[in-house]
Amino acid sequence: MNDRAPAPGGLALVQALVNTLDIESGADSLDTPEGLARFGLAAEGAEGARELRESLRAVCLAHAGHPAHRRTTPLGELLARAPLRVALDEDGAARLVPATEETSPASPAFSAPLASRVAAAIAESLVEGTWARLKACEAPTCHWVYYDRSPAGRGRWCSMSVCGARAKMRRYRAK
Repeated sequence: MNDRAPAPGGLALVQALVNTLDIESGADSLDTPEGLARFGLAAEGAEGARELRESLRAVCLAHAGHPAHRRTTPLGELLARAPLRVALDEDGAARLVPATEETSPASPAFSAPLASRVAAAIAESLVEGTWARLKACEAPTCHWVYYDRSPAGRGRWCSMSVCGARAKMRRYRAK
């Protein structure tokens, strides 16, 4: 739905996950084997991925100054179950990476590998100062996630030509 460039670095994963649901049409790519495979998930991981997706959407709405679209499990609770480890390169550079040999929590629907990749992406973006620029469109029929590249960081819509134009037209007609 959005005509913006993808988010930088690991945030592209977060953006892609949240944007698996087109709220306006109801199409959910996590309903398809191809959509699940894109995130390394099996069918039993879809429910956990949807829960993670909606918690991420709520945070992205908060980044844009909007209330959550619905009640969700707090993102911190979900990511607390995501195993990470510190990887050190030969030159001493350190980074967080998903722990590959950790076991999944008790919930069979929880996807620890996906949550770990998301947690690592968020940690990386916090260090880079880009996390707060991942926002959700304010249009209630959209909530598509986009990376706000505006100089002031005050973007409101995923696309000025679609959601922005609709909002401006509604305001104009209301006058």
